[in-house]
Amino acid sequence: MTEMNATESSEKKSLNFIEQIVEKDLKEGKNGGRVQTRFPPEPNGYLHIGHAKAICMDFGIAKKYGGVCNLRFDDTNPTKEDVEYVESIKEDIQWLGFQWGNEYYASDYFQQLWDFAIRLIKEGKAYVDEQTSEEIAAQKGTPTQPGTESPYRNRPVEESLDLFQKMNAGEIEEGKMVLRAKIDMASPNMHFRDPIIYRVVKTPHHRTGDTWKAYPMYDFAHGQSDYFEGVTHSLCTLEFVPHRPLYDLFVDWVKEGKDLDDNRPRQYEFNKLNLSYILLSKRNLLILVKEGLVNGWDDPRMPTLCGFRRRGYSPESIHKFVDKIGYTTYDALNDFALLESAVREDLNARATRVSAVLNPVKLILTNYPEGQVEEMEAVNNPEDPNSPVHTIEFSRELWIEREDFMENAPKKYFRMTPGQEVRLKNAYIVKCTGCKKDEDGNVIEVYAEYDPHTKSGMPEANRKVKGTLHWVSCNHCLKAEVRLYDRLWKVENPRDAMAAIREEKNCSALEAMKEMINPDSLNILQECYVEKFLADSKPLDYLQFQRIGYFTPDKDSTPDHLVFNRTVSLKDTWSKISRK
Repeated sequence: MTEMNATESSEKKSLNFIEQIVEKDLKEGKNGGRVQTRFPPEPNGYLHIGHAKAICMDFGIAKKYGGVCNLRFDDTNPTKEDVEYVESIKEDIQWLGFQWGNEYYASDYFQQLWDFAIRLIKEGKAYVDEQTSEEIAAQKGTPTQPGTESPYRNRPVEESLDLFQKMNAGEIEEGKMVLRAKIDMASPNMHFRDPIIYRVVKTPHHRTGDTWKAYPMYDFAHGQSDYFEGVTHSLCTLEFVPHRPLYDLFVDWVKEGKDLDDNRPRQYEFNKLNLSYILLSKRNLLILVKEGLVNGWDDPRMPTLCGFRRRGYSPESIHKFVDKIGYTTYDALNDFALLESAVREDLNARATRVSAVLNPVKLILTNYPEGQVEEMEAVNNPEDPNSPVHTIEFSRELWIEREDFMENAPKKYFRMTPGQEVRLKNAYIVKCTGCKKDEDGNVIEVYAEYDPHTKSGMPEANRKVKGTLHWVSCNHCLKAEVRLYDRLWKVENPRDAMAAIREEKNCSALEAMKEMINPDSLNILQECYVEKFLADSKPLDYLQFQRIGYFTPDKDSTPDHLVFNRTVSLKDTWSKISRK
């Protein structure tokens, strides 16, 4: 193999299978060498981490191959859709770092879709059915048995046209009539067995109001919308594989004799993002919000993008995670720890290091001059050679973590214990001399002596000690509330667990959820202290509380009441637990 061929082969292997398809289509000159994708969310809820994978694919493909990705809201079900969701979806896409070329709505095409449906009726390819949904489901048959024809399948064209007009005029009640495409009731593909393409919905639409009463189904609207817009690559998740023949058929029907061989939208499918300890169904997430099991769609325990953003995830960490899991043609359950590792990897390079004490006990340096205050330099991010520094005050009385002191410590305890030296980060080496307890035996003060010759940067500062502790000065710090978030579910696969509980106990989804919720998913600490440097911190600031974890200011935070959310711990603590 020549050097050039080897390079080309290596580049080809690094492409995911969708990229390989796109390159092949471009090489063959399909769609005039254009690449146009679309991201088509339904505005019936907030985007979650699963959507992030589709967003990265749709926008990423367009960007890589010099094309355009449009945003199209699939607003064909007014009973569940809202402008609130439209705005939140836009915000999430832009937070991930993408910008759409054009903004479209399926409702933009309601007239074209209606005209297309009328044409199908006139061509004998669609008919109005008056059966109930149960009757239609029963006469569709099974994957191994053909269906039976509807008694309305061959009703006169003029009759179907008249009834279809009445459906849209509001003269027909919901559920009483539907429009079905006439295809093949014996097809091995169940989606070909006269699928429903229109139904009656009398709820006002968030954009079109009461103009329409008959609304197209997803399978009917989606492919045609792609065709109307000039989409070249319609990228979907794997559950749409059996829908693809129907997608292609409707595109063939709508083309009206035009030659589409090399100029048509083509649907390709990739695997969904499935995560352990995560429940992604919008329907179930809505239950959590409405029943008050979480504090809104942006609760940091929610798998929504706004929830992850509020928790302190960076958009770059989401990209890293999607790149790690990749795109395949088979579904798999990814470990939540992999997402957290991508977050740690990203935040380690960008987070500002600060001192914070979450469970404080007072440390008094008995030989440090009373009233003296020194300013110690702290590097914002040691991973960045050009990182700026900030100052932190040092004084006689400090707060340290309660767990960093033990009166009777085991041999390999390298933190603070009587007779042992430790370094106070960015400051001095100190030796513990004892402690004071209350009448219940609780330690309320720890005592130590500092060595004035061991300040960081001094020659004797290189004296080796095995423990380094963080601290804040009692008189130069700020009180804060810290919210320690953890996984919302205590079971690895909440979806399967919920189904099993509901089947066993014949209970509602809400009741099953209550059994699965992790009681320790949120722990609020009120008596915490942080350095004054954080007085002006804002939401979306990325912070590392040294030796504790990554944090971000919450939207509830004010100058008078600082609130910080834990993004992720410094180390993975769940993998070991889940293996037990």
